[in-house]
Amino acid sequence: MDQFHDIRPYNDDEVAGVLQNLVNTPDFIDTIVGFKFTKWPKWTRGFLATVVKHVLQKEVRKVDSVHAFQMLVADYMERMIKTTTSNVEYRGIEKLSKKEGYLFLSNHRDIAMDPAFVNYGLYLNGLNTVRIAIGDNLLRRPFVSDLMRLNKSFIVKRSVNGVREMMAAFGQLSDYITHSLTHEHSNIWIAQKEGRAKDGLDQTDPAIIKMFYMSQKKQKIAFPEAMQNLKIVPVSISYEYDPCAFDKARELHEKSTKGSYQKAEFEDIDSIRKGIVGRKGKVIVTFGDVIDHNCATPDEMVAEVDRQIIGSYAIQATNKAALKLLNGEASGDSVFDEYMSNCPQELREAVLRMYANPLIQQQERSL
Repeated sequence: MDQFHDIRPYNDDEVAGVLQNLVNTPDFIDTIVGFKFTKWPKWTRGFLATVVKHVLQKEVRKVDSVHAFQMLVADYMERMIKTTTSNVEYRGIEKLSKKEGYLFLSNHRDIAMDPAFVNYGLYLNGLNTVRIAIGDNLLRRPFVSDLMRLNKSFIVKRSVNGVREMMAAFGQLSDYITHSLTHEHSNIWIAQKEGRAKDGLDQTDPAIIKMFYMSQKKQKIAFPEAMQNLKIVPVSISYEYDPCAFDKARELHEKSTKGSYQKAEFEDIDSIRKGIVGRKGKVIVTFGDVIDHNCATPDEMVAEVDRQIIGSYAIQATNKAALKLLNGEASGDSVFDEYMSNCPQELREAVLRMYANPLIQQQERSL
């Protein structure tokens, strides 16, 4: 019996059927058309949908495995990198072994691109791609769930109600992660806390660490040994420019001025789109060291993850320029000044803090 059937990625023997269902799903085709042809007149949408469906049917005809699907994704990834980044750099990846399964615990800036950049680095270096943790709050449209699970994503049930149901969901998730790492030696990517760090402050949620431990705790394995079994590697992702920065700042501004923020129905999908097609400048992904020493408690593990993520965060010119502007100095960066000239005045401080906070965190830790 497949105890993970409702959260796991799709298997090879499921890929062809899922793809055929996708290309025959009008909502999926319409979304692709809207994504690729935003500036085209609405009266062309019907014709474009027919063309897109035909092209997709041809592309997926020979895709019969997860690996084949990811090779298709890799082609799109290469095109995206060429058009939206100035450079992508990987640091520390040479420390990883092809024989091990790692739990990459990452800071979180972009819904789709964070694990995508980690995946691409692993792919380029001949390592296995990751199984990606994704919250079910992002899967309101069925085709999104199918796409993610084709790309080795597994589902985190955040929307369950009730303490008993929540504990059962976390238990299943913990079992799946432990099984993937210790039995199948598969790599896992998961964010250090629920949701993106919209303020630029990277902090690990202790609940994540406690969830990791649930599976091995049932087997009476001590916490330090359990953490060593998971081979946790902190990952720090740094974007020179965040395509969703102004949107994040608007959410923070509304929460601070109105007390709450109400997301639009498909706002997360729009954030995914902006993250993919938006300007990112230089992207630097830094892989930390496997945490293989004794961390006796979840709090000690949190402290070590935060130390590595914050300490290895690659400071960009935008981080330095933002901090100067916050301090009332000239930024010394005309490109960043031009970027900030497009920022609404009421969001200016939130955006500057978003960019400056990684540098501030590093400076505070060095005192």
